[in-house]
Amino acid sequence: MKQIKQKPMFQYLMVLTIASAAGLQSWRTLFNNFAVETVKLDGLHISMIQSIREIPGFLALCVIFLLVFIKEQRISALSVICMGIGIVLTGFMPTFNGLIITTLLMSFGFHYYETTNQSLILQNFDEYQSPLVMGSQRSMMSLVSIIVGICVFLMAYGLSFKTMFSIIGMIIISTGIWGLFSGPKQNKEQVQHKKMVLRKKYSLFYYLTFLSGARRQIFMVFSILLLVKKFDFSVQQITMLFVLNNIINYFAAPLIAKAIKKFGERTILSCEYGSLIFIFTAYAFCPYKWMVATFYVLDHISFNGSMAIRTYFQKIANKQDISSSTAVSFTINHIAAVILPVVGGYLWMINYRIPFLFGTFMGLLSLIVVQFMPRAKARKRSALNL
Repeated sequence: MKQIKQKPMFQYLMVLTIASAAGLQSWRTLFNNFAVETVKLDGLHISMIQSIREIPGFLALCVIFLLVFIKEQRISALSVICMGIGIVLTGFMPTFNGLIITTLLMSFGFHYYETTNQSLILQNFDEYQSPLVMGSQRSMMSLVSIIVGICVFLMAYGLSFKTMFSIIGMIIISTGIWGLFSGPKQNKEQVQHKKMVLRKKYSLFYYLTFLSGARRQIFMVFSILLLVKKFDFSVQQITMLFVLNNIINYFAAPLIAKAIKKFGERTILSCEYGSLIFIFTAYAFCPYKWMVATFYVLDHISFNGSMAIRTYFQKIANKQDISSSTAVSFTINHIAAVILPVVGGYLWMINYRIPFLFGTFMGLLSLIVVQFMPRAKARKRSALNL
C-alpha cells in the first residue's frame, strides 16, 4: 500500500475525493435547515429537489461526449469546480427555483467527479491495487464526513447560511483549480473509446450495477424514514448514528478492500447480498429501537462490498472500454434512483414493510445473479487460456 500511496495519480485523486466528500457532506448537513428556515419550503418541495438531485447521476453517460474534447483527469477537476460553484451559489439563491439550479450544479459536479474518479482508478491501478485504492478513498471520505460535521456544527453558531455555503464552496473551487494545473500525466497507452460501449460480456456487471442502485435507494430513503417515523429517533440520535457509521467505516472500508483482494469478488458480494436478505427482513419486522439502529450500521458497512462490482469489471473489461463503461454504469445505477423513491413512497403509504420486503427480494435476486460470476481462480485460468 505504501508504494500505491506514492503514485501521483493516487495523491491527485485522493485530494479531489476529499474535496468532493467535504462538499457533499456539508451540502447535506446544511440543505434541509436552509430549505426550511430560509427558503420556507415544505416537504413536497424538498422531496422534489432531492429527486432532481439524482438526475445528473442518470445523465452520467454524457461524460463520454466530454471525453472527445477534454482529458478525463481535467474533467475530474472541472467537476469539483462545478460542485463548488453550486455550493457557493446556494446561499445567494434562496428560492425554490434557485435551489433547483444550484442543486443541479452541485450534483453534476459530484456525479461527474465520481464517474471519472472510478474510471481513472481502474485505468491507473491494476486489479490487485484498485480495491485498496477504493478502500482508502472510502475510509478517507468517512473521516472527512466526521470533520465536516464538526466544522459545520461550530460554524452554525456564528455564521449565516450564505457565509457557510460561500466558505465551503470556495474551498472546493480552490481545490478543483489546483487539480486543473497539478494533475499527473496520463498514460498514453490508456486510449479510451469516446463513444458509448455496450457489450454482452459485461451483462453481469450491468445487472449487478442496477441491483446495487436499487439497494442503495432503499437504504438511503426508507431506512432513515423508518428510524424517524416508526422509532422516533431525534435529530441528535440520527446525528450520533451518522458519526458512529463514519467512524466504523473509516476502519471497515480498507479491511473489506483487502478481503476483496484475498477472497475474490464473488465471495464478498455473496456475503453482502446474503446479509441484505437478513437486514431488510429485520427492518420490516424488528420491534426494538436499538436493534434497528444496529441493522442500520450493518447495512452501511455491507455497502462497502459494492467496490467488488467495479473490480470485477476491471478484470473482464477491454482497457479501452473503461471510461465509457463506467459512465454507462453510473446511468444504469441511477435508473433505480429516479423510479424507486416515488414507487416506494406509495408502497410505504400502504404498509411501511413493503419497501423493505422488496429490498429482501432484491437481495435474494442479487445473491442468485452473483453466482454466475466466475470464482477468482477460474477467472485467472480463463484469462491464461485466452
